Amino acid sequence: MPPSTFTVPLHGGSQRLDRFLAAQMPELSRSRLTALIKQGAIQVNARLVKPSYEMQPGDKVAVTILADTPADAVAQDLPLNLLYEDEELAVINKASGMVVHPGAGNEDGTLVNALLHRYGPLSSIGGVQRPGIVHRLDKETSGCLVIARTDQTHEALSRQFASRQTEKTYLAVVQGIPAVPAARIENYMARNPTNRLQMTVVPPVKGKLAITDYTVVHSLGTTSLVKCDLHTGRTHQIRVHLKHLGHPLLGDEIYARPARQNFPVPRMMLHAWRLGFTHPKTAQPLRFQAPLPPEFSPFLPQSRSLDDLFP
Repeated sequence: MPPSTFTVPLHGGSQRLDRFLAAQMPELSRSRLTALIKQGAIQVNARLVKPSYEMQPGDKVAVTILADTPADAVAQDLPLNLLYEDEELAVINKASGMVVHPGAGNEDGTLVNALLHRYGPLSSIGGVQRPGIVHRLDKETSGCLVIARTDQTHEALSRQFASRQTEKTYLAVVQGIPAVPAARIENYMARNPTNRLQMTVVPPVKGKLAITDYTVVHSLGTTSLVKCDLHTGRTHQIRVHLKHLGHPLLGDEIYARPARQNFPVPRMMLHAWRLGFTHPKTAQPLRFQAPLPPEFSPFLPQSRSLDDLFP
């Protein structure tokens, strides 16, 4: 379908892009328009902008309607590794290779399909294809993921994630040895305009703040096990930050060059090790730890356990 085009009148006050389009295209919801903007399907003067972009007289807007998949996700009897469950939420140790929710190219066989089989209806806030999904992990990333079973719990957990009141600790295996054994990476990230599959570091005015604290746990000469504590939750944050540091993840087919990887691995080496938050119903602090998959064993220190190093 060819893009729809609009031109901002040369007279009249300025307004946000999402509000301008809501008036021009009443058949699309505000949330749908916002999603299209974030997906890069809406451009102003042939440039990618944010939903809050202030329209200027003469601006030309091009809108490409991407195919949407409104069908409900279906329940499927798939294996789940549960770390915790109650009437309000569940914490899953997601397997590497499992997609979190249905989408283009992954209509079924996802974590959501498995959750619907076990629990039936989940929180509806994420929509028909993302019921219960408060946050996500990449397909190849394993480890802790919390699921909301009710809308109230979903909203409360989302507020905790947004206000940085959660604990999110990952373990990654990277190429090489970082020169500084422990530091904070703080910069701004946005979608790579030349490769929509990637995120990239950008100037502050063009992206969102991303903060990761890292610590080198153990090195083998050509690879390192690194602990990463996330203070924000940007898409591909750890992958981009470690690449920006000069040490991309082993097995990362998007951000690392496989020809330069000096240790063969069967997957992208990123694991959501620990997750902590406050239970929305009981107000009790909860902390979960997903056991490391066997692929990480060759990269672990032999003298002390990770639990001893990081209680």
